[in-house]
Amino acid sequence: MAKMPHAAADTQPPAMDYPMIERTYSGFMVFLKWSIISVAVLLVVLYFLIIA
Repeated sequence: MAKMPHAAADTQPPAMDYPMIERTYSGFMVFLKWSIISVAVLLVVLYFLIIA
């Protein structure tokens, strides 16, 4: 089996970009909130159009 070269001990992984991660999470939560609200409104509208 071929041997894999080992990484040098002084190499570090890139630092996490926490502001970007927080912006992405915030944007996802806004999208999720409005998606849930729009589905709820759609269900109410459909209820009154079909049942009432």
